[in-house]
Amino acid sequence: MLDRAIQSAIKPVLNRAAQGLVRLGIGADAVTVTGFVVGMAAAVAIAFQAYLLGLGLLLASRLMDGLDGAVARATQPTDRGGFLDITLDFLFYASIPLAFAIAHPAQNALPAAVLLAAFIGTGSSFLAFAVIAEKHQVPSTAFPDKSFYFLGGLTEATETLIAFSAMCLWPQWFPQIAYGFAVLCAITIAMRIGWGWQRFR
Repeated sequence: MLDRAIQSAIKPVLNRAAQGLVRLGIGADAVTVTGFVVGMAAAVAIAFQAYLLGLGLLLASRLMDGLDGAVARATQPTDRGGFLDITLDFLFYASIPLAFAIAHPAQNALPAAVLLAAFIGTGSSFLAFAVIAEKHQVPSTAFPDKSFYFLGGLTEATETLIAFSAMCLWPQWFPQIAYGFAVLCAITIAMRIGWGWQRFR
């Protein structure tokens, strides 16, 4: 829901940073992989209950996730890069609830499982819509810079990052945040199924 506004606001900054990386000879794929490694380090930190360190690494990882696309646009976007980006993103998003479950299994295991199930629903509806949209050559007007059709909803990357940040700042409230965000994910899933049902009739 917030991604389009946030990306528009930070795009000039990301573009300037991307130009610096390009001058240094750093490619988009390298930024993508580095961001993923930092994201996995965030999950490890959270699993060991170093929540503030995990938050810092998490934010750095998502900054690099924004930078890789800007670097790609400043050079030459590739299908391989788009595939790598979305695949590693989904692995990152799954790792954070899992890390909280490891950190405190008795309290967090069930809400983490519920949230991961919700992520499967949002991810599968997102990717399934993108596949069929590509088949029908439906243009992505909201996110034209993306390498595939980018379907929105209540729980996009920005909202997920806000939820993850809240979990790190108030880890004792992880179950409540996870259940609440899972409800928002369920609404997003229902919306996307409705959109797909109508769009692909």
